[in-house]
Amino acid sequence: MFDLPGSWVWDFWFADDGDRYHLFFLYASRALQDPDARHYRASIGHAVSTDLVEWTQVADALVRSDAPAFDDLATWTGSTLRHPDGTWFMFYTGSSLAPNGKNVQRIGYATSPDLTVWTKAPGPVLEARGPWYETLESEAWQDEAFRDPWVFPDPDGDGWHMLVTARAPEGPIDGRGVIGHAWSPDLRTWELRPPLSAPSHHGFGQLEVTQVEVVDGRPVLIFSCLADQAMPSRAATSGGTWAVPAANILGPFDIDAAYPVTDDSFYVGRLLRRRDDGRWMLFAFHHTGTDGGFVGGVSDPMPVGWDGDRLAILNAAASDGVPMSGRSQDESPGDGMRVLPTPFSA
Repeated sequence: MFDLPGSWVWDFWFADDGDRYHLFFLYASRALQDPDARHYRASIGHAVSTDLVEWTQVADALVRSDAPAFDDLATWTGSTLRHPDGTWFMFYTGSSLAPNGKNVQRIGYATSPDLTVWTKAPGPVLEARGPWYETLESEAWQDEAFRDPWVFPDPDGDGWHMLVTARAPEGPIDGRGVIGHAWSPDLRTWELRPPLSAPSHHGFGQLEVTQVEVVDGRPVLIFSCLADQAMPSRAATSGGTWAVPAANILGPFDIDAAYPVTDDSFYVGRLLRRRDDGRWMLFAFHHTGTDGGFVGGVSDPMPVGWDGDRLAILNAAASDGVPMSGRSQDESPGDGMRVLPTPFSA
């Protein structure tokens, strides 16, 4: 696994430059003592690997800006991709506090020629706005949820799309989580569009860290949400990472059809296709420990495939890709992911 002895590590995402895998991750010092305090101290760290097993931590990617700025409280989860001109773009969540003390989330980006040195673009490029998205004025939620940008090219070559963790302004409070949507012709300017899902009485308060991929020929959306942030009909399932079947990577997505891929011992599942054999892997961070407390640290890669109509974690020992059965999440594949010493002075 990837972990840091002096810090909590949680949300993360990948980039693949064709030679090395890059892991970008949120982290905050354990000197805070309370793991819940980590959110307002988050920076974006960076590690590299050639095999998804051994990782070397390198210089951090981003930290919060000086006030006043849309990211003067913390820099949160995002995604990284390469423009055809060779420029790398990192889209990320900027967090700041409103006068009433509630958290406001907006989307910004930074660019890099080499995935190492990043330059922030001035100001946010997207924020929650009516009539499609809930804002602080509704006072229905603890924050203005508009975060976790997942950016990918249009399948027909028409620009780029962004999926966002957002909320609808109407519907049951714990079922208003929707897949926010925006479109861009160039990755720099963005047009806010209607959500790709609807609020539901069988839904979730928030659909965190969305990702859409075509796994072995089938489109699938994944997101994360805990049972206490979902509608009561979901309470019996200790879900962490969820999947939604899809006919198209652009939706629309039927959130009522969501099913759990992991329990709450894992959170923020990320799909990555391994370069050497084309096999799809699921990563997540360790969320809930045996004592019920927060754990942190990125999991080992877990092979995934289709069990009928559902995406499932496979038994790593099975050469034919048999779904896991009769095996706890603590026994999930792999004990070899480890961190190499940091090659620079903090």
